[in-house]
Amino acid sequence: MPTLSDIQIVTVAYNSTGVIGDMLASVPDGVQIVIVDNASADADTLRALADRHGAQVVTNPVNRGFGAACNVGAAIGDSAYLLFLNPDAQLAEGCLNALLAASETCPDAAAFVPNVRDRRGRPAFRRRSNLLPRAAWWSGPPPEADTDVPLLNGSAVFVPRARFDAVGGFDPKIFLYHEDDDLALRLSALGPLRYVHAATVHHAEGHSNVRTPATAAFKAWHMGRSRVYATAKHGRPAPMRTALWSALGQLASPLAWASKRKRAKQLAFLRGVLSARADGGAGYAPLPEQKGA
Repeated sequence: MPTLSDIQIVTVAYNSTGVIGDMLASVPDGVQIVIVDNASADADTLRALADRHGAQVVTNPVNRGFGAACNVGAAIGDSAYLLFLNPDAQLAEGCLNALLAASETCPDAAAFVPNVRDRRGRPAFRRRSNLLPRAAWWSGPPPEADTDVPLLNGSAVFVPRARFDAVGGFDPKIFLYHEDDDLALRLSALGPLRYVHAATVHHAEGHSNVRTPATAAFKAWHMGRSRVYATAKHGRPAPMRTALWSALGQLASPLAWASKRKRAKQLAFLRGVLSARADGGAGYAPLPEQKGA
């Protein structure tokens, strides 16, 4: 029977010191934690928090994106299992033991999906993805028992290291967004994705860094690029046209103009889609202000 010492947690920090302390405090003793710092402005505070909780920090000189940073963290150790955990998530008591038990019960599974709950305690269950045909989407309410599911939840991904290595880890060309769905589709070729109801993770979605118009625009620009690249990669029909219509539809909504942050987000999403169109959806490219960083 595997134990907690067989798990390595990898988390990616980008100006995340406002939330990562609670995540670190939720991790049981004996679990290795690797924090990959994507060139945060609060690096000194992050290191102090890591030292307090016995975590290791690996610093990227520039922001390499979520998936590439996860790959850096995964390469540090040799644990049997990896848990990719967002810095604004917290493990409920018994979560890791439930995941280990599921790995013993379902040894053919390629990865495991915890029971992720939002800030209000509601299920944050992934039903659909732009990378999947509608026929493969989950229908009905979130599951209330262990079962096979079509997608991972990027806030908490539990995967045997051998499976993760077999598919080559996260696609480093996806800077941000859709990287978990891309990984899910590649892992599902090796075995089922198994939802584990007893493994609860609480996730304060969208609070891993400061919520400003600039941050919203940064994320949305990459969301637009990733949407085009990932849908094209997995053979979805008309990836550019569907992304462009989505961007224009969101801009047409009155909600898009309700705040400066939302305006910045929707305009940046459109610019990201158009950027991918200009270079043929070639995957990651830095924002103009990042060049030369």
